[in-house]
Amino acid sequence: MTQPTLGRRGLLAGTAAVALASPALAQSGFPDRPVRLVVGFVPGGATDISARAIAPKMSEVLGQPVVVENRPGAGSNLASEIVARSPADGHTILLATLGALVISPMIMRLPVDPAKDLVPISTGVNLFNIMVTPAERPWRSPADVIAAAKARPGELSWGHSGIGSAPQLAGLLFSQMAGLDTIGVAYRGGGLVVTDLVSGRLDFGFPTAPSVLPQVQAGQVRALAVPTARRSRLLPDVPTVAESGLPGYDVPSWYGLVAPAGTPDAALNRLNQAAVTALNDPGVIETLARAGLEALPSTRAEMAQALVAEREKWGPVIRNSGIRIEG
Repeated sequence: MTQPTLGRRGLLAGTAAVALASPALAQSGFPDRPVRLVVGFVPGGATDISARAIAPKMSEVLGQPVVVENRPGAGSNLASEIVARSPADGHTILLATLGALVISPMIMRLPVDPAKDLVPISTGVNLFNIMVTPAERPWRSPADVIAAAKARPGELSWGHSGIGSAPQLAGLLFSQMAGLDTIGVAYRGGGLVVTDLVSGRLDFGFPTAPSVLPQVQAGQVRALAVPTARRSRLLPDVPTVAESGLPGYDVPSWYGLVAPAGTPDAALNRLNQAAVTALNDPGVIETLARAGLEALPSTRAEMAQALVAEREKWGPVIRNSGIRIEG
């Protein structure tokens, strides 16, 4: 799937349309108090950094404070439940991961259904992953890894930061599409995966850019490719997996803003206007880039289409993998 970005023409048209509607939106009285921007993780992580980067500019557009509220728990599913059960008036919104919106409902029983109980506002941030291998390995491309794995079935190992995480999905899809027999190793966090990649205990992996960029820049691990359909603006010289050994491979990892189902269109449009304005602000873009993140604004419809495409894509992968968390 192509990452859901706004083209220049679409962005200008969307911005103009919202600008024309702004007086009517303002007269509707929304927002009439601070907006809670809920994050399902502790402070300091990529989701929290993203929320705190966009909140001030959204506040300027909305004319009310946008207050970031950290509600960690249950792999961010607690935050999804809190927002889904909040009043549907636009004053409580969520910056959610693709895992929370798409993957979690496929692998565990949840008290709310993100597809029915939450509605899109805008995609927010692209947290891209990087396919890396220890510097001591001879491989220079995904094709080299594929060849090595086929020559040594059941031997090459790769690490990931948890069930349903983007690094795990990237490794599963890579092995499935290439027809490989590899060993996926679960860790309690991305930092531990990077440590074992640096030491050579793992053969390859798909850690997040914020967790592995310093090691790439220091030459401790080698960046082979990015797992998205397009090259990253932050690493323009690193090819995609698709162009360097596995055509059609695409594992986006993005965050999106959502609101409780039933939120009025006027409020959703105003929130989209604020989000798109924030995500196109040069200062916000720079803040995100320093953390290895890319701004990813969209229309409400584009985010909805992206979510449908992701659910259709990952359903078969999850079923084939047998991943399931009981409870």
